[in-house]
Amino acid sequence: MSTLNLAPASTSDYRRLAEKRLPRNLFDYIDGGAYSETTLKTNVEDFEKIQMKQRVMHDVSSIDTKVELFGEQMAMPLVLAPIGLAGMMARRAEVQAVQAAEKAGIPFCLSTVSICSIEEVAKAASKPFWFQLYMMRDRGYVKDLLGRAKAAGCKTLVFTVDLAVVGARYRDVRNGMAGGLSGLGKLRAGLEYPLHPRWAFDVGVKGKPHTFGNLADFVPSAKSIVDFKAWVDAQFDPSCTWKDIEWLRSIWDGNLVIKGILSPEDAKAAVRSGADGIVVSNHGGRQLDGVSSTINMTPRICDAVVDQTTIIMDGGVRSGQDIVKALANGVGSVMAGRPWIWALAARGEAGLDALLRTFKAEMDVSMALTGAPNIADISEAILD
Repeated sequence: MSTLNLAPASTSDYRRLAEKRLPRNLFDYIDGGAYSETTLKTNVEDFEKIQMKQRVMHDVSSIDTKVELFGEQMAMPLVLAPIGLAGMMARRAEVQAVQAAEKAGIPFCLSTVSICSIEEVAKAASKPFWFQLYMMRDRGYVKDLLGRAKAAGCKTLVFTVDLAVVGARYRDVRNGMAGGLSGLGKLRAGLEYPLHPRWAFDVGVKGKPHTFGNLADFVPSAKSIVDFKAWVDAQFDPSCTWKDIEWLRSIWDGNLVIKGILSPEDAKAAVRSGADGIVVSNHGGRQLDGVSSTINMTPRICDAVVDQTTIIMDGGVRSGQDIVKALANGVGSVMAGRPWIWALAARGEAGLDALLRTFKAEMDVSMALTGAPNIADISEAILD
């Protein structure tokens, strides 16, 4: 029997709505992963395999999900992860996201390759947001970008280190996001846009300009997203090593979080480099396919450095229940990317507001029924 769907109830509902609304190439860009997408799948499946231990007769009349991260009070241990090209999925999506995050009492992290610029997001924000950086060959560009982030009030920098080379995402190849389309291919791709009139009007018309806001001054000759993407792909610096953290520290005096850690050895190296925190991440399964899911690697990394740095994990988080499972495996907070952009693409800021309320409610129920009314009560003991 089919279900009467009058309103989205979960992350997967928003994903289905986003798939209907977005042109295929844009949906596949945010939905897809590298190669056969094995790691993309296991990021989610390994969360599903974790069982919690139901406990009863505990006083759970008051549930407290609040945490502190880098001196910042958060309503729940969730950060909206950086997503490139977000403003192509929903009208000025980064602006809507930072506003939704503030209402929910959690941080938003802006991507280097966002559609909305640092300055545009800062105008919409009432408190500091986080900023994500890729190390580019052009160090002058990096220095200028961090100066702009600092001027906008950003205090936490997330430095992504798992993009020395760009992973092969076959969905992007098939639908032309990676470039190289024939004339007929470009024609067929162009026909996708008028077939999605709500997106075409709300984002295609009202959501302009469609440029990487943080790159416009550096790539003035770029006329399209493909042009910008080609410049960015060529700028990723494969020679970057841990010694480059010293240079980064010389120009950034705020919190430094290194994202893309997937081994205890690299976690220890990040600590030695002076990082204030790490993000256990495989780039959402978009880089090296066939590696461990992040939730499976998390306990090993926590065993190695949990007493030495702040640990966040990213990848496969689809619910408030997943957040509780991640905390039980030792992290202090999580990042989630795809859920927030699916919600914005599907229903705009109101959709993201609703999804974040759902995450909070899912945390409340999961904590209550495992007998852990406070964040400090969540440990491996709640897992079966």
